[in-house]
Amino acid sequence: MENVHLAVEEDDLYSGYNDYNPTFDSELENDVGFQQAVRTSHGRRPPMTAKFPGTAIGGRPLVSSFGSRIPMASSMGRPMTGAVQDGAARPMTAVRAAGYSSSLTRGSTFDPLGQSKGPAPPLEAKNEDTAEEKIKILEKKVNDLIEESCMAQSIGAIQLALEKAKEAGRKERALIRQREQSGNTEHINLDLTYSVLLNLANQYANNEMYLEALNSYQVIVKNKMFSNAGRLKVNMANIYFKQKNYPKAIKFYRMALDQISNAHKELRIKIMQNIGVVFVRLGQYSDAITSFEHIMIESPNIKTGFNLILCYYAIGDRERMKKAFQKLISVPLGIDDEDKYLSTSDDPSSNMVTEAIKNDRLHQMERDLKVLAEKYIMTAAKLIAPAIETSFASGFDWCVDMVKSSQYVELANDLEINKAITYLRQKDFNQVSAVETLKTFEKKDSRVKSAAATNLSFLHFLEKDYDQADRYADLAMNADRYNPAALINKGNTVFVKKDYEKAAEFYKEALRNDSSCTEALYNLGLSYKRLNRLEEGLDCFQKLHAILRNSAQVMYQLAHLYEQLGDPQQAIEWLMQVISVTPTDPHVLAKLGKLHDDEGDKSQAFQYYSESFRYFPSNIDVIEWLGAYYIETQFCEKAIQYFERATLIQPTQVKWQLIVASCYRRSGNYQKALETYKEIHRRFPENVECLRFLVRLSTDMGLKEVQEYATKLKKVEKMKELREQRVKSGRENSARGRREGSTGSAAISTSVLTSPKKSNITGTIHYESQPEPKQFSPLLDSERDSGRSSSSSKGERLSTKMRSLPGSNEPYETSSPKELDASYADPLGPQMERPKTGAKKLVDEDDFADEDLGDDLLPE
Repeated sequence: MENVHLAVEEDDLYSGYNDYNPTFDSELENDVGFQQAVRTSHGRRPPMTAKFPGTAIGGRPLVSSFGSRIPMASSMGRPMTGAVQDGAARPMTAVRAAGYSSSLTRGSTFDPLGQSKGPAPPLEAKNEDTAEEKIKILEKKVNDLIEESCMAQSIGAIQLALEKAKEAGRKERALIRQREQSGNTEHINLDLTYSVLLNLANQYANNEMYLEALNSYQVIVKNKMFSNAGRLKVNMANIYFKQKNYPKAIKFYRMALDQISNAHKELRIKIMQNIGVVFVRLGQYSDAITSFEHIMIESPNIKTGFNLILCYYAIGDRERMKKAFQKLISVPLGIDDEDKYLSTSDDPSSNMVTEAIKNDRLHQMERDLKVLAEKYIMTAAKLIAPAIETSFASGFDWCVDMVKSSQYVELANDLEINKAITYLRQKDFNQVSAVETLKTFEKKDSRVKSAAATNLSFLHFLEKDYDQADRYADLAMNADRYNPAALINKGNTVFVKKDYEKAAEFYKEALRNDSSCTEALYNLGLSYKRLNRLEEGLDCFQKLHAILRNSAQVMYQLAHLYEQLGDPQQAIEWLMQVISVTPTDPHVLAKLGKLHDDEGDKSQAFQYYSESFRYFPSNIDVIEWLGAYYIETQFCEKAIQYFERATLIQPTQVKWQLIVASCYRRSGNYQKALETYKEIHRRFPENVECLRFLVRLSTDMGLKEVQEYATKLKKVEKMKELREQRVKSGRENSARGRREGSTGSAAISTSVLTSPKKSNITGTIHYESQPEPKQFSPLLDSERDSGRSSSSSKGERLSTKMRSLPGSNEPYETSSPKELDASYADPLGPQMERPKTGAKKLVDEDDFADEDLGDDLLPE
């Protein structure tokens, strides 16, 4: 009870901290621990012993509530941990792991992290002059060059990639020499050497430097220090395949196959597939079949199944073709069901996830794989259909039945439509079967129905049965309003009815459904041209040119639009681009000649017209321009060949033969000119101009036939006058009859019997040639616009020279029956006057005129 004290007043928690401890009175000279620390090298004091029993630290006694300092012991009388026993302090082992220590020094604080030591000293600067540091810098440069080479290859800069790879090789060799000089050969980085050599070989192969690539691969393969280097024999085999050295390619493929373990199954399958392809190239179909059959057993895939069908088709094995086709349509694609991309719940978070994965890369890869599989199946069906059965129809029906029982059920309808299109592409043009096949889809689901109606509309449009084309286009639109092909066909049927505004609306709707539909964009541009909205048409064709960079039709339309807008220089630029794509198009060359002629550049126009004539020598406009050009430049002899060709093209046009005769006369060959005029008179005996030329030439040459031709000319002119009088009187009678019919309302019309002469009533329809709008087909329509060069590239006319010639069926000029008019108009125009270089008459001067001759000078 003596140790029990009653708490009279509240204890002061902070009492005792200012009390002085007499322990600190000891002097340093008498302090054994301090002297020992001074004498020792480690400079650390030994742990202090507790001066007082009590607490663990022994620093001060506990103070009771009465203020007396009483050292406290444990309840059992045992000294507390850390107390002095026999002059030795017990270590605090229980709390040492937490950073505590039983040995305390004066002024020391608890600092387990060592933060009281201050900031760390600065790092020592690297000395780059050392050999090891130089080697590290060089290694980093080599790695950077390899990375730059790979990046350049990824963006298509293969030449830059090769240069970086070569530089990396040089740096790597310098690195090896530096290691050898420093005597550190055991630390050579083999991985770095392998990377440099492999990258260099790949870049050689990408640049088609196959010999250097093979040498680089050979260095890697022969080095036994490189592990798994045998796989690179696949790369070497690929190079031999590109060089068409197929035996060596097979050899290296097989060597690579031997060095790859069975654990790498996919790689072995790919190598065996390459071996089969090489056997196909060699024509060894049996060996190729062996490889492909093994792959179809181990790991079947779509491409190998298709190649197997091709090999069976090459050897003509019908039964094995059928089995291979069944294997092809049973190949698992490993694609999940499309239902997972449909939003079926009302949970917004799950709907967001579904929307996110609808167009991610995995779904795109799945779609691409499915499209590829359908393409292979469709191609295989079209290939083997005529071979597996006695007829194409029965073989195709077997393929359709097989597809319907497989996972490609939706493809069966496409095969049926493809069957109808194949009918149309056959040489016998089995149209009835095609139409019947397409009509069977009218009662099926909307997608197939729309596709069949679209093809039927296009078929009737080609046959110019626009009513049926319009009906099936409406049917296709009703089945699927978002089908751009149906909208284009509907627009085409409206276009041919000249309702261009409505056609443009259909084309715009097709573009809204499919912005990449080039046919709709082209036809929209044509519609704007018809509506004279040239700027909008120009915008359409410029957008189309951005999609189809090398389309000659699009560039020609741009040139024609610039010509209509009054910018001939831009038109010439676009036509030059057309020539770069189709350099032998005669109509474009003629158009270029016309534009240069309009600009006044005769030499360039002559060059393009000559090129056009060389590729298409039957264009009458080009022939006319070239002939007129030679006549203007006074080379009538050269003009004759062009007008003679025009005579062959249009033998009923007398004007070309008259021009040929005039060219002969201009060139001084009067005899040939006379013969030509006689031939013209024989073929066209009533031609007045020919008779006038004959009269004039016969008079100038003094021929006896002058009177004969003059009599014929007088007779022809008289007949011409009588014909004109008859025509004039007929017009007056018809006018008088119309006046009498309008005034006499009670007049009785009687039928007039005519003599039984042949009367042909021909109704001539004048129309402007217009192109058919673009039809939905994989290729753009070959028809051009009405502004195409064949109709707009008219050569320069002979103006007044050509107009003076009457046609073969034109009325003759009136002439007096008493006087003979033998004058004529030269179809080539008046002849240029010869320059008067000697205007004055030369007078012969005789030096001996005034001298008398003597008798001695006369002859005896």
